[in-house]
Amino acid sequence: MEEKIEIGDILTLIDENDQEQEIEVLGTLSLDGMDYAAVGFVEEIQGETEEDIDVFFLRIENEDQLTVIEDDNEFEKVSAAFEEAVKE
Repeated sequence: MEEKIEIGDILTLIDENDQEQEIEVLGTLSLDGMDYAAVGFVEEIQGETEEDIDVFFLRIENEDQLTVIEDDNEFEKVSAAFEEAVKE
């Protein structure tokens, strides 16, 4: 059985050019019965200040798979929810 995705996990992502990118899970949250992760590229996290990190939001499927959020409305809700969570 796979491990549940948690904050601090380092995962390898294959991009559209078949390049491997390491991403780190920066946060997770549940919204409308789905789980989501905020991730950033490890290279940026290690080399930049917090303001310079590009953060991406992905849906967690089956507790251990990350998928791109295709729906714009869903993405907007997730993005807003993570912003609220960061403020608290």
